[in-house]
Amino acid sequence: MKLDESVKAASLTPTAELLQDAGQRALAYVQSVHDRPVNVSTQALQGLNAFRHSLPDAGLDAREVLRRLDEAGSPATVATTGGRYFGLVIGGALPATIAANWLTTAWDQNACFRWTSPIAATLEDVALRWIGDLFGLPDDIGGAFVTGASMANFAALAAARHALLSRLGWDVEAKGLYGAPELRVVVSKETHVTVSKALSMLGLGRERVIVVPTDHQGRMRVSELPELDEQTIVCIQAGNVNTGDFDPAREICRLARKAGAWVHVDGAFGLWALANRQIDTLTDGFAEADSWATDGHKWLNVPYDNGIVLVRRAATLRAAMSLNAAYLAEGDATEREPSHYTPESSRRARGVDIWAALLNLGRDGVAALVERTCRYAGMFAQGLEASGYEILNHVALNQVLVSFGTPEMTRAVINRLQAEGICWCGGTVWQGRVAMRISVSSWATTDADVQTSLRAMIRAAETCAP
Repeated sequence: MKLDESVKAASLTPTAELLQDAGQRALAYVQSVHDRPVNVSTQALQGLNAFRHSLPDAGLDAREVLRRLDEAGSPATVATTGGRYFGLVIGGALPATIAANWLTTAWDQNACFRWTSPIAATLEDVALRWIGDLFGLPDDIGGAFVTGASMANFAALAAARHALLSRLGWDVEAKGLYGAPELRVVVSKETHVTVSKALSMLGLGRERVIVVPTDHQGRMRVSELPELDEQTIVCIQAGNVNTGDFDPAREICRLARKAGAWVHVDGAFGLWALANRQIDTLTDGFAEADSWATDGHKWLNVPYDNGIVLVRRAATLRAAMSLNAAYLAEGDATEREPSHYTPESSRRARGVDIWAALLNLGRDGVAALVERTCRYAGMFAQGLEASGYEILNHVALNQVLVSFGTPEMTRAVINRLQAEGICWCGGTVWQGRVAMRISVSSWATTDADVQTSLRAMIRAAETCAP
């Protein structure tokens, strides 16, 4: 049956009516989100009380469930996809990825194994190959799709733990850490909390790390590195969450390679800068690391949740993550089985979203997305500085830190800006200074959005001035 005939035949069924209703409501949301306040109104927050009731004895009709979700839920969403949300390095969702995500949800595939979903496994294979090529990584890297950079860091560091202890003759997956040779972990003063969390979950300890001082941009000082050896994991950053800057990977990787140490890259958003060859000086050396963690739901702009772990030697990631159960031994042993590379077993087909984004954008489109959002960050910095406000970082990528004077003044500007709802920026503390952080990472942001938001920021600062 042809697709149009199938749709026509199903058009009178309750399922077809429900999905058409959902599509219309979703389309209305997408078309209106750019023009609504970015923050959630008090009225919308009060409307959430409609959900706070006891579970009914009798269930409701599916369309009534959808109506309630839309009418009380949609107004209570933060408009992160509208182009003027600049908080927490949250991307939007490319239209192609929304559509692919909808279809994937309808498939309801378990991406656990190749035999539970051949399409999910195939698109994971393709997307991982494309990502490796985009980042300039070796052809035979191992990888997997996980919930986000938190789990990507976990999986990558588990692979590092396996590799170093295996060299020393210790099977950590079988014996655990009881009596194991001691590993050292080196991080920068600016290491992200997700790395620390991963270390704690892996039994390596977030407080047992060796902390290396950083410079004014948050970059690790190579001269302050301890002596490295074959029992050392070095965690470096591609994209400081405040300044956007990168650790000096070329020199760190050279020293680590000479000593037999492992280098892991936390690149939750910054790793996508490797796709833009115009900023090679920033990304130099990052392809020489041993493992990488990044997000798809940040700079690549795919729907939540979507993270990616990459490891130079695929066998190392598999050894750290592989399932061991006879009843799961299915399929062709020569092919990559997805869940032998991830912490999860049953999981949704996240690789489809990444495949759709990369195919939709192409190599040039990913590079242009990085370039455009970095240019917008520069426009914010220039506009605010020209208005007399202090930019606290060298804008190396897509992050801007601005101070409006005293800590109290800066916080007041942030609060007023968020309450007004034209755009949204969060606060941070950078090297002892309270600042407003502007993170530009959405495909939907335009020149007009930047200018509108700049005017709102300056107006908020002028209004809050004593």
